[in-house]
Amino acid sequence: MVKRQPTKWGRFRNVPIFLFPISGIIRGMKRSPWLLPGLILIVLAAGLVAAPVADDPAITPAEAVAKLQKALRAVSTLQAKFEQLHYSVSVSMPLREKGDLYLEKPDHMRWEYRDPQNKVFLYKAGVLETYLPEEKQLTRSPVPEEALKTDIFGLLLGLMSFEEAYTVEDSPFPTEAVRVRQVKLTPKTEGDYSHILLEIDAATWLPRRAIFLEWAGNKREFVFSQVRTGVRIPARIFTLKVPPDTEVIDDTEGAIR
Repeated sequence: MVKRQPTKWGRFRNVPIFLFPISGIIRGMKRSPWLLPGLILIVLAAGLVAAPVADDPAITPAEAVAKLQKALRAVSTLQAKFEQLHYSVSVSMPLREKGDLYLEKPDHMRWEYRDPQNKVFLYKAGVLETYLPEEKQLTRSPVPEEALKTDIFGLLLGLMSFEEAYTVEDSPFPTEAVRVRQVKLTPKTEGDYSHILLEIDAATWLPRRAIFLEWAGNKREFVFSQVRTGVRIPARIFTLKVPPDTEVIDDTEGAIR
């Protein structure tokens, strides 16, 4: 492999967008909060079809978040499809990406992007490997502790203590899903995000959508589907093998890979 001298984290050129805030790439969100109070039946030519129902008001926001945290901490392995959208105040259309997510507790996670560009983000024990096949480049860099606690990493790995870190309240937003509970998390300590919107599956109490809103108006949204837990994930999934002519940029100190 071709090796290059480490660079400072602040100059890391390929930090995954899901891990750190972005500025000026996609338009900000225009929210019109609404809530369907009950099941509405629409008469169609073929029969009766139920419109989506978002929140169950019988479950308080605090109870919903407690169930979410319990479900996340019970997960040993998880596999899912994901769709990631990046919105910015300066761009009219969101950037949309899709791929597969693999997670194994306590500290293994792989984001395999397949559309529109192939790339891999592999997280293991505090180190993130970013592989861009088209550029023939692999970057290794430590993940800041704050990102592990406050971003999508901390959410899925069950590292977040919602009660300690956030003010939890209702905040319904448009959805096509049924049997979900929506909540708003406002950080008690000021950071990169003004708040986080979560849509929780009321059957599994695992996250279905997570929306991170920045102070500047940008937002990042994750939508998860085909979520399976307790699955056997081959060890090779968490090992990144790259061609010998790949350029390696190592920002870690003494990391062995």
